[in-house]
This record gives sequence, structure tokens and C-alpha cells, in this order.
Amino acid sequence: MGILSLWPRLLRALRGPSDRSREGTAREGENLAGRYLESHGYRILARNYRVRGGEADLLVEKGGWLIVVEVKTRRSRRFGSALEAVTPTKARRVLLAGRVFARRQGISLTRLRGDVVALDYPDGGGEPRLTHIQDALPFDRGG
Repeated sequence: MGILSLWPRLLRALRGPSDRSREGTAREGENLAGRYLESHGYRILARNYRVRGGEADLLVEKGGWLIVVEVKTRRSRRFGSALEAVTPTKARRVLLAGRVFARRQGISLTRLRGDVVALDYPDGGGEPRLTHIQDALPFDRGG
């Protein structure tokens, strides 16, 4: 068995379970956020929308507004809350994706906003606390 045939196993071992569980946590959070938003009258237009230099977890519509949504999920407070994890760099990437989506759909940027849905699980396990902050991401609607 040569080194090349061992490479995939080595990469999996180096990545370890934490990367896979992070992906699972993010996907679970996005699914919970989507169900929450739908139950509150939002219509999901796109999930995991990616463009060069930007990405949005969810793009939803309600009341004539296009809303780009960043979803953050934390299983522990070890590295801070889910809301604290939304950095200015992340906000710019999310809003860029929203702008591109709006332009491609012919939607005015004056009808675009950026929301955050944060899910924080208690350290001992259990159900997450969901926080939805509307218009949380600073957006220049001028263009």
C-alpha cells in the first residue's frame, strides 16, 4: 500500500471529528433557522448562496423585503456566543451575496436588509436558544 493510497485516510484522521461536527452543527442551525423563519411568515428563496467573495446562509422574503440571513450556531460558550461570532468581515461577505442576488433578481437594493439568527445551545446540552435580530447587518442601501 503506497503513500498515495493512504492519503485520504490520513486527511480524514488529521481533520478529525471536530471539522465534521462543525459542519453538522452549522447545517442543523441553518435548518432550525429556516423552520423558525418559515413559521414566522418568511419564504425561503435560497440556501447557502455563494458568489465570488460572498456567501449567505439563507435568502428569504417577507413583506416585499429581500432578507439575507447569517445563521450562527454555538454548542458551547467557550469561544463566545453565536452573536459574537458575526464579525465585520463575515457581515461584508453576507451582504455582498445579498447584493448580487438582488441584482440578479432585479430587486432594488432599497428593499434589502441583513438579519442574523443566532442559536446558542446550553453547555450541558438541550434545546438551543434562538435569537433573531432584524436589520442586524450594517447595509448601505445606496448601492
